[in-house]
Amino acid sequence: MGDSLTNTAGHFFVTGDPMIIASDVAIVLVSLGIVFTLTYFKKWKWLWREWLTTVDHKKIAIMYLISAILMLFRGGVDALLMRTQLALPNMKLLSAEHYDQIFTTHGTIMILFMAMPFIFAMFNAVVPLQIGARDVAFPYLNAISFWLFFFGALLFNISFVIGGSPDAGWTSYPPLTELQFDPGVGENYYLLALSISGIGTIATGINFLATIIKMRAPGMTLMKMPLFTWAVLGTCIIILFVFPVLSVALALLLIDRLFGAHFFTMMYGGNPMQFVNLFWIWGHPEVYIAVLPAFGIYSEVVSTFSQKKIFGYKSMVASIMAISIIGNLTWVHHFFTMGAGPAVNTFFSITTMAVAIPTGVKVFNWLMTMYRGRITLSLPMMWVLAFIPNFALAGATGVWLAEAPTDYQYHNSYFTVAHFHQALIGGVVYGMLAGMYYWWPKMFGFKLKEKFGKWAFWFFNIGFYVCFIPQYVLGLMGMQRRMYTYTPDMHWTALNFVSTIGAYLMGIGFLCIAAQIIHSLVHMEKDLTGDPWGGRTLEWSLPSPPPHYNFAVIPQVSDRDEWWERKRRGEQDALKPRPEDIRNVHMPKNSGVPFLMGVCFFIAGFGFTFGWIAVGAAGLLGVLVCLAHRSLDQHPDHDIPADEIRRTEAALGRL
Repeated sequence: MGDSLTNTAGHFFVTGDPMIIASDVAIVLVSLGIVFTLTYFKKWKWLWREWLTTVDHKKIAIMYLISAILMLFRGGVDALLMRTQLALPNMKLLSAEHYDQIFTTHGTIMILFMAMPFIFAMFNAVVPLQIGARDVAFPYLNAISFWLFFFGALLFNISFVIGGSPDAGWTSYPPLTELQFDPGVGENYYLLALSISGIGTIATGINFLATIIKMRAPGMTLMKMPLFTWAVLGTCIIILFVFPVLSVALALLLIDRLFGAHFFTMMYGGNPMQFVNLFWIWGHPEVYIAVLPAFGIYSEVVSTFSQKKIFGYKSMVASIMAISIIGNLTWVHHFFTMGAGPAVNTFFSITTMAVAIPTGVKVFNWLMTMYRGRITLSLPMMWVLAFIPNFALAGATGVWLAEAPTDYQYHNSYFTVAHFHQALIGGVVYGMLAGMYYWWPKMFGFKLKEKFGKWAFWFFNIGFYVCFIPQYVLGLMGMQRRMYTYTPDMHWTALNFVSTIGAYLMGIGFLCIAAQIIHSLVHMEKDLTGDPWGGRTLEWSLPSPPPHYNFAVIPQVSDRDEWWERKRRGEQDALKPRPEDIRNVHMPKNSGVPFLMGVCFFIAGFGFTFGWIAVGAAGLLGVLVCLAHRSLDQHPDHDIPADEIRRTEAALGRL
């Protein structure tokens, strides 16, 4: 009996690896610490009332942001383990199997569980405030989207201690991922976690598309929208086109694995290349889903910190929409080597290179905005300035990869690894950090102190080039991606060692950001202005953080940079509410059902991961009960009395 239980536990829990055991201990200690802290300070009700049941877009933004930073830590640790393994030839830090698992989880986490929540944090924190709305179009759905992301990420992350992590790469190509070649539960974790979070992503795309189209303040025509909101609009359009394709691909592969179908098994009439096509129909536009919001952030920051209107607004809008369309026509360049033929490869070479045109227009406009501007080198602007050379290099190497003949040389090499990190870190992470620093005072009511932030900036930037420039050379020297070791006679040692030093410098940069946040929390200096940067758009007309109803009176917009123009004319007080104009505000009630629905999806995902059909079905039944509860709820909203709003505004000094 004892041996049986031990064997069962041995198969269920990942054991034997000292790093996994250390992770187990860390997880238990952190969990106990959280429970103790909440119990000791009697914060359980506060946690439930203020956060787990909230439908307020501003609090959901904070939860997305915290999740993204935690996932950046997890993905970053994976990266450091990989770089340590490759620092010297014949290293034994990781086994081949463990290395496979780590590069799979690193890629998946960074793209889907770090970049996506980071951009959704910015969506939620900024868009309703920028367009003069009180919330998103569907606040309840917004909460569901967050909890589906959260429990999808949780399901994916527990795989490294329960059952085993996926190990077939973040692209998860069959036939490698079919049951015959990958019989463990790791791939099931991957498919189910991405499917659950993907539902939330599609819902977010619908939500913000409806919000931007239908909830703009009176007078804010499309051509008066801030560029960040335009970028979100373009992103939502791409999400609605491509994320359903990913969901279908994942579902078909899951059906192959769980129910013995053969959509992608060639011996039974399936076609694995069909999965590759479906994956990249989503996969390449995903780059633009992640980078377009960053472009929007760059536009806002450059304009504010140059104290000028953005140069070429209309061409910026046209570029966003062009990227949204052309980005959907580029996916085959990821597998030119498949051998689709000259005509197909030529078409996708041209479309891929064509994306560089609207991107180049945007870079040109940012530079022209800065030209003769009165530039302030605060942290948001520093990250933008660092982004430009980074992304220029990513764009140049991207054009090389877009040329089908030369791509045969670079395909699956470290050159490709360096390129996409240059694009995704240099484009997306830099943008998200710029946005975080820029809108942090609006989200939390205080600025982050710059001392640790500047250390973080320099460590991260220097480390970035030290890490990735050698990888271009390694790729040209023949080093393939996903190699877990190499021999000294390959002559790759020096470059790999330098690259690893760069990765650790970036890790120090991340720790400096963490120190900056903690230091700023301890020595908090509240922002009492609501507009610490001299902002241009409507969110800066509100106190920091804004009241939960955002605007006591919905503003009337007449200019593109409404807040900036009002300040220039000395009319900023016109955006403050007058007591006689304040009416009751209709707002949604908080609800615990979105959280419980996320729990049910998690139970369903966990059950199907292990093939426990009854558990999976019970989880899905719970989802149906949650949906029924929402359908039968007769009072999902409430009114905030006008007197309460007047008291709040008076306390904020706005009456």
